[in-house]
Amino acid sequence: MPLNKPAALLFDLDGTLMDTAMDFFPTVNQLRQEHDLPPLADDTIREQVSNGGRALTRLALDMEFDQVGFEDKRDRLLEIYCQHVGHASVLFPDMEAVLASCNQHQIPWGIVTNKPRLYTELLLERLAAKIPVLSSCAVLVCPDDVKNTKPDPEPLLLAADKLQVKATDCWYVGDHIRDVDAGKAAEMTTFAAAFGYLEQDDKIEDWQAHHIIDSSQQLNQLLADSLN
Repeated sequence: MPLNKPAALLFDLDGTLMDTAMDFFPTVNQLRQEHDLPPLADDTIREQVSNGGRALTRLALDMEFDQVGFEDKRDRLLEIYCQHVGHASVLFPDMEAVLASCNQHQIPWGIVTNKPRLYTELLLERLAAKIPVLSSCAVLVCPDDVKNTKPDPEPLLLAADKLQVKATDCWYVGDHIRDVDAGKAAEMTTFAAAFGYLEQDDKIEDWQAHHIIDSSQQLNQLLADSLN
């Protein structure tokens, strides 16, 4: 089925719009170093980036969420992350062209993420000088803005409301099943980003997204096709 031009194009952040994993490699391994643990391989850390600070803390220290002292260790991980956020992050290849195309064709684009606003805004602020197109982000929805985070549709519906567009006319791109579930619950057209931070046992076909994309170049082509 041909795709219609989206009223808005919305993205998950880590592993979808941006490759932010490189900021987490030194973060996780610094925490491990503080506990006299050897460094983990980059690919091992990359798999957990989309799962957030709690998952990365569990990975770093092999702790369970309910263990005594876990939250203190998570707070320390986030403190370290503030030192590294935005230093190595980049847009995925050709994603800048996607955003430029949105701007050219008056399609608002935005970010709907489970990353807290503090770290999201710090990331965008540090990258703004290197990637000017990021300043055209039309909406940013973080966990701080809603009662229910993804996979609940509330953040996506809020983004559509802020943009004054119908959710059913929006596209949502994400690299986790919770992104696809949230997008479908909001009745958006969903795109599963196979180039994102998938875990080894993830079966992206089982997420039942409307589309699976292997690269941001493919998304750019689909967007171009929708404009014709």
